[in-house]
Amino acid sequence: MELIFVFGRLLFASVSNVFQKKLSHQGLHPFYIVAATYLILALLAAPLLGLIKVTTLSNAFWLNVFLASLLDVGGWMFLVMSLSKTDLSVFGPLNAYKVIISMVLAILFLGEIPNLQGLLGVLVILAGSFFLMPAAGTTNLNRVRHLLLNKGVQARFLSILLFSVGTVFLKNSVIYASPLDTLIFWSLMGLPLILIANQWFLKDSFIQSTKKSLPQIPTIILVGAMVFIMQYLTLVLLSRMLVVYTLALFQLGMVLQVFLGYRFFQEPHFLRRMLACFVMMIGSVLVLMT
Repeated sequence: MELIFVFGRLLFASVSNVFQKKLSHQGLHPFYIVAATYLILALLAAPLLGLIKVTTLSNAFWLNVFLASLLDVGGWMFLVMSLSKTDLSVFGPLNAYKVIISMVLAILFLGEIPNLQGLLGVLVILAGSFFLMPAAGTTNLNRVRHLLLNKGVQARFLSILLFSVGTVFLKNSVIYASPLDTLIFWSLMGLPLILIANQWFLKDSFIQSTKKSLPQIPTIILVGAMVFIMQYLTLVLLSRMLVVYTLALFQLGMVLQVFLGYRFFQEPHFLRRMLACFVMMIGSVLVLMT
């Protein structure tokens, strides 16, 4: 059953990324796309409140779900910004860097020093990065530098960082309550947070984006519904599996995203980026299995 949830989660996440990228091509600001998505999430979550006994939820749950919502709103903002600036077939494989970021956080805050296998896994992930971008010179170092200086890639790294930390609080939330409880309040809390962010960053352009989005309402509803299902599957997996194994399985999504980038956006370097996926997946597994 867990494998069905994993592949369902990967499918909904990857396809929703395709539609989010298409919405950004229609002139909608990434932050507005996230706000519209959270509106649909809130509309789907609100009718389910009747299933929840709110008085039984602990203070620990409320704290963790709020922190998860706060971090994930930021994660989604940078994620859609990355999609608007970066090829989907580059965006997807960058998910492998999540294990590197998690390792760095463990070193800084938990004092966990990686062993030789973990360091080897990091080097393998970096080696896979060489295939993501066309050569910007004559050396592999130039390729990595070209990758890291890309604004979309930088936004992707920020989204990975925020989601990585947020996953810890999501995991705690499903321990203190349930996946459904967490999904409902994660969705409802995220909406005011993203509206505040839009008011702060977009101001007058928010109204303009609203007018532009009217022809895209069916797509926005579809994206919101897919994210809602994807997040529920994620929470169920977090409640049943160790975070490390969940992250390892999620690496499979990069292959699908490379294919979708080639299929829907005619992105170049298909074979090379597919090779990057497999190399980076090997590196991710080496790190996660230490």
